[in-house]
Amino acid sequence: MKWGVKIMPREVLLDSQGRAVESLLKENQFQLNHCRVGRYVEIVTEQAQESKAREEIEKMTKFVLYNPLIETFTIERLEA
Repeated sequence: MKWGVKIMPREVLLDSQGRAVESLLKENQFQLNHCRVGRYVEIVTEQAQESKAREEIEKMTKFVLYNPLIETFTIERLEA
């Protein structure tokens, strides 16, 4: 199974990278209201049972992929 993990900075924190991208885009005449920058990780697992695979992906994410103090994450199944 293929999974995607989207990791974003928490809303309450200053996203300096997102602000830099937003500023550059606006300076170059692009129309946008807001920009945030995060990470996207794809993970392929051999686990056949979806619920167990999701649990395993969540464990991986909490173990090393995100910092709970400054980030949030969402997991989505991409394909079988």
